Amino acid sequence: MYRRSQAGKRWLVRPQAPPEFLAIDGLPSLIRQILYHRGVRTSSEADLFLHRTPPPLPDLASLPEAEKALVRIGDAIRHNEAIAVYGDFDVDGITASAILTEALRELGASATAYIPDRFSEGYGLNVQALSELRSAGATLLISADCGTSSVGEVAHASEIGMDTIVIDHHTVPPGAAAPLALVNPKRLDSLYPFTELASVGVSYRLMEALYDFTGRKFVKERFLDLVALGTVADVVPLVDENRYLVKEGLVALAATERPGLQALMLAAGVTPERLDVESIGFMLAPRLNAAGRLTHASHSYRLIATEDADEADNLAAYLSDLNRERQRQTAEAVDLAQQLLEQEDDMSLIFVGDAQIPVGIVGLVAGRLAEQLCRPAIVYHRGEHESRGSARSIPNFDISKALRHHAELMVRFGGHHQAAGFTAANGQLMRLKEELQIYASELLAGMEPVPTLEIDAELPLKDLTGKEIRWLRHFQPCGAACPEPTFLSRNVLVADARPIGSDGRHLRLKLRDAPVVWPAIAFRRGDFEVSAGQTVDIVYSLAPDNREDGLELRLHDLRLAGE
Repeated sequence: MYRRSQAGKRWLVRPQAPPEFLAIDGLPSLIRQILYHRGVRTSSEADLFLHRTPPPLPDLASLPEAEKALVRIGDAIRHNEAIAVYGDFDVDGITASAILTEALRELGASATAYIPDRFSEGYGLNVQALSELRSAGATLLISADCGTSSVGEVAHASEIGMDTIVIDHHTVPPGAAAPLALVNPKRLDSLYPFTELASVGVSYRLMEALYDFTGRKFVKERFLDLVALGTVADVVPLVDENRYLVKEGLVALAATERPGLQALMLAAGVTPERLDVESIGFMLAPRLNAAGRLTHASHSYRLIATEDADEADNLAAYLSDLNRERQRQTAEAVDLAQQLLEQEDDMSLIFVGDAQIPVGIVGLVAGRLAEQLCRPAIVYHRGEHESRGSARSIPNFDISKALRHHAELMVRFGGHHQAAGFTAANGQLMRLKEELQIYASELLAGMEPVPTLEIDAELPLKDLTGKEIRWLRHFQPCGAACPEPTFLSRNVLVADARPIGSDGRHLRLKLRDAPVVWPAIAFRRGDFEVSAGQTVDIVYSLAPDNREDGLELRLHDLRLAGE
């Protein structure tokens, strides 16, 4: 059943799970209902999801060309060849580069990391950097989180005497690059059962296999802190293998001995006891990404790699300052993009840009617009001759596929189902915009652009007892494709309500149902007019109460009861 809130969101309560599933023993009915809508169908699947039974990890032999990569890396180690690790400038690329470089060095390789400059070099491999790495002596290049679409650059590396191994997770287009080994679970010929690993996950598994290949013991906790960071930051589906790696990685990150990550958590106000997916996604990852968006991602790589506590403290403070500046620039760019949208007629797909929108934050602006307007959004920085764009999409629109349909209009492009990027000549921008909007208008015809809140179950707030709450903890970690359990409670009494924050943007409440009083927070709803004594309907999840050692209701939406 659909209901619309004051904020314009549509509430969709999921249907009741079938009786035969609800008959599974040992679990409360509310927990079985949530499991059913996470795709769980049997008792064994429930055990796996709740991690009462650790999941078996896939055989690395099924990862395409992994064996070819291992053999070539093994040769490079034995012959003391110089290996260059070329990583993307986002958190996934940086953490993957750190794992690869550190693991290779531990195994005796001569390995160095190279992180390109977003502004002067752009995304992916570039010819000049490859030539410089070859001149410095590198005979083997390992790219992390880029390279699948770098056809000419991989060919150039081969021409100048450098073998290339691409470790990536982006969609593999027709006519992709042809390196010595393309280790990517999204390849059509891949037999690896899980296709959604981030590049840091692929790198981690490949290094695990390399340790075995060279007869060395692999300590899985050694790199799991980085796996958790990169996987959460890249917003890949937090299911199956990713969910297991992040669950174990959170434990490793809480106990990390890396001075840089310790300093980063301290600067962000994240304590090991409170560390979760949300604190990575909203506190740690934005700081690591800020360097690549505003200056150079090498600052973030150095933070991860440093063994010096003083350097770690200085870098963590610097990244925090950059993140505040990134927030300011993003707010200004969103305002500018919204002004540009006032001149647009076709809103089937948002496509706006300007020279004043910094190239490092176009993806953030696109994400805001896609979330606000419930449409795929592309935002670009207009350069002198070429423009760089970033795309964010909605669940039922594959933005990478849309770009692939018009590949001839771009210099380069790449990405995922929900996020992508491209470079295009300025003269092709308007044609690209028109073609993508035609494509989107046909695919999304008849779809009302209204954000939908999917609700796992409706229940009175007083019925949320300690038994259910203890079971709900087993649903962590939550993230993309594995959302937090979400509930609807009606006719809840407001005991107190007040705007909070420097600009009053958020709403702090105390909510009562019978004898139970819950603290609650509604982010970005400080404008909601409600006072003590009124009753409300709320959609919420449970979250740690950072002011006290307990839980609070994290409101996704609310409305006055009876509206």
